[in-house]
Amino acid sequence: MMSEKYVYLFHEGNASMNELLGRKGANLAEMSALGLPVPPGFTITTSACRRFYDEGKTIHPDIGRDIYHALHTLEETSGKRFGHPSNPLLVSVRSGSSTSMPGMMDTILNLGLNDYTVTALVKHKENKHFAYDSYRRFIQMFSSIVLGVDESLFEDELEKVKQQANVEQDSQLTPDHLLDLILIYKEIVMKETGHKFPQDPKQQLLTAIGAVFDSWYNPRATFYRRIHKIPDHIGTAVTIQQMVFGNLGPNSGTGIAFTRHPSTGENELFGEFMFNAQGEDIVAGIRTPQPMTVLKERLPETFAQFDTIACHLEKHYRDVQDIEFTVEESELYVLQTRSAKRTAEANIKIAVDMANEGVIDREEAIMRVDPAAIAPLMQHTIDPAAELNVIGKGLDASSGAATGIIVFDAEEAERQHRTGHSVILVRQETTPEDIHGILASAGVLTTRGGVTSHAAVVARDLGTPSVVGCESFKVDMEQRELHTDTVILKEGDVITICGSTGRVILGEVPLVPPKFSREFCTLLEWTNEFKTMRVYSSVNTPQEAELARKMGAEGVGLCRTELMFMDPERLPRVTRMILARNQFERRKALNELIPMQKYDFHGIFRAMAGKQVTIRLIDPPLHEFLPNPSALALELERARVAGDNELVEEKEALQQRIEILHELNPSFGHRGCRIGITYPEIYEVQTRAIAEAALELKMEGIEVYPRIIVPLVSDWREMKKVRETVEETLQQVFSIYRDRIDIPIGVFIELPRACMTADKIAEYADFITFGTNDLTQSAYGFSRDDAEGKYLAYYLDNNILPENPFVYLDTEGVGRLIEIAIEQGRKNKPNLKTGVCGEHTSEKDSVLFLQNLGMNFISSVPQRIPSARIAAAQAAIRTRRHLENR
Repeated sequence: MMSEKYVYLFHEGNASMNELLGRKGANLAEMSALGLPVPPGFTITTSACRRFYDEGKTIHPDIGRDIYHALHTLEETSGKRFGHPSNPLLVSVRSGSSTSMPGMMDTILNLGLNDYTVTALVKHKENKHFAYDSYRRFIQMFSSIVLGVDESLFEDELEKVKQQANVEQDSQLTPDHLLDLILIYKEIVMKETGHKFPQDPKQQLLTAIGAVFDSWYNPRATFYRRIHKIPDHIGTAVTIQQMVFGNLGPNSGTGIAFTRHPSTGENELFGEFMFNAQGEDIVAGIRTPQPMTVLKERLPETFAQFDTIACHLEKHYRDVQDIEFTVEESELYVLQTRSAKRTAEANIKIAVDMANEGVIDREEAIMRVDPAAIAPLMQHTIDPAAELNVIGKGLDASSGAATGIIVFDAEEAERQHRTGHSVILVRQETTPEDIHGILASAGVLTTRGGVTSHAAVVARDLGTPSVVGCESFKVDMEQRELHTDTVILKEGDVITICGSTGRVILGEVPLVPPKFSREFCTLLEWTNEFKTMRVYSSVNTPQEAELARKMGAEGVGLCRTELMFMDPERLPRVTRMILARNQFERRKALNELIPMQKYDFHGIFRAMAGKQVTIRLIDPPLHEFLPNPSALALELERARVAGDNELVEEKEALQQRIEILHELNPSFGHRGCRIGITYPEIYEVQTRAIAEAALELKMEGIEVYPRIIVPLVSDWREMKKVRETVEETLQQVFSIYRDRIDIPIGVFIELPRACMTADKIAEYADFITFGTNDLTQSAYGFSRDDAEGKYLAYYLDNNILPENPFVYLDTEGVGRLIEIAIEQGRKNKPNLKTGVCGEHTSEKDSVLFLQNLGMNFISSVPQRIPSARIAAAQAAIRTRRHLENR
């Protein structure tokens, strides 16, 4: 029986082997097969990584033999020998998961150098600067990644030597300076580890491979996988590739380029290049690179060759590519290609443009847009009419605007974010270890680096506004200050950054609502060709209804009437209603509210003319409409001190009523239909307002399709009782107006018992809407506010729960309850319409689950309507594809 193959030469693989070879290895194999100038190499599989962990973080001897056999083949191909004292082969050791994780795992360049091979490199290339520069880089990389030496120790010494030499760039150091650094670096290794820097190339190789495997579980990679929902068990491949050198002189360099602009989506080659440098210089943002035009000007033939290859790769992969390449003495080598990280705005433009170009179809264009990733497009931008105090300008790395207080490290950003502050993370350059700080920040500003640096790539991936390479700024970490030519800013000062223009602005500036691009509107129109569930909106006011309609809502799935009562002018009347001593007084107070509620319903019905509008009868506990007890106690004391006996009496009565209505657990207290049953006059008044508003607009010739929904039902008898109250009130209104309108009455299911008895409840309901926010709370026994504020983060960090159930629908528990309710409800009513309101209605996997349950509609808040439309279209496409492939 043949044993599993753990090592593949490039020519033995292809792009379809992504899960085994990782994205980097699979694409290198594919490019090699296409005949592109790829330095030869081989890939150690993700299976080897998993075995590495299974066997106690050791590389099995059989895998080791396979590695050495592939290395021998690489020697034959390259004509060089690994560790040879006169013609040494040097390699890079790179990680490569099947899912792109930029900068999260480790890479080691120039491996194979030691005190002997560096001498050979000097003779072979006749370039001392290049050889010594490569060796000092290797010692630093290998020591920090493999030996665990603090990288800052090397950086500090490098800065000292640069200051002594009076130079700013590493490339300006002389060979003697670099030789001194090599000796200093080796002393650091000896001091920190107790051992000399390893000289055996084969030992270097095996330990480096182990270290790269081990980086799969480093904190930043683990954190990145958690926020991007990447499974832990898949592991990383490791690619071993012959080194080519961008630091070999004036006609050598390194670059990263995108086949289309990653921030705007414009169809143009966009990237950065740095002469006499290696790839890590750009990725890490240590130096600020130059535009690709510098390569075109100095080496036009090389640039033309790269341009041709870039076009070929985009056409081959049918997606915008992020290409890493090196030029060694005018000769071009392609080191990596992958689907490019891009802003949400760019992603949409690219998808629509490619569909219009015939590269992909409309279905594929929709599938390429992550519903969760378009949140930045819903953000406000800087008001173009505002007066701005621009204090600096950098590179526009990730679109959008953000205002916040300055912080200088990731930990402080996270701490300030937890306390409710909006923060701007300011750094010289970010490193992969800063990922948690970037996630916690409203925006990122760096003084070094380019648009292909780590800060820019990660910010674009997260949809965080970012400005990079703002070189007129200086960061003083000791004083915790940011210096410009005109101002000194301290930690805690407020700035605004515009990731769309690269501007940095002093203080907070006015923002304006977002405007959608032509391509975004086109994509949303295309969703209508594919989705089968209707997408409604959950609104509170006529203004929100108007916004929802603009966002493409097909109606209102949930109108919460209680928020209408919170208006300062209405609240005193609501208070009088709650304080009423009998039904007569309560009706009198309620009658004052009818015109106000009718006014709101008029506005919502007009905004949604011709569309369905579902109105929920009042739901929250009555005490929520009363003053805060602490504030009331203070007002009462003031009245007593002032001697205002009438006011004291009023406040004392209010205080007594609050005490009577107080509940220990209001989430499951006197709320929802329980209010409508114990105080039926409240639901009567609301029903009157709905019916009268609908009939009055009908008389104006406006199409109105109202629906009423009864909240927090747990038993069929509750639904029956409330339905009787609503129907009786409707008949009274129809009689008065001598007209009628169809107003279906549905049930809002938020409790497990309602799900289990939905067959009986459905006898009295024309439709069912599931409120997944409260259903999740009641199913788990969680109070959301308490859970998210106290223990839910611990549950997620320790894998007690796989996801936050208030964001991702719990399909095993809550989803099963919904499934049972639909099955029960459709027993006697096969055509019973069902839908869902809640935060889950714009999350793609949750929407897919609802699609497969045969849901008729979903309802989201206005700002999430575009995400919900895309998610609904994708769910329909994914379901159809699954059925076709069965």
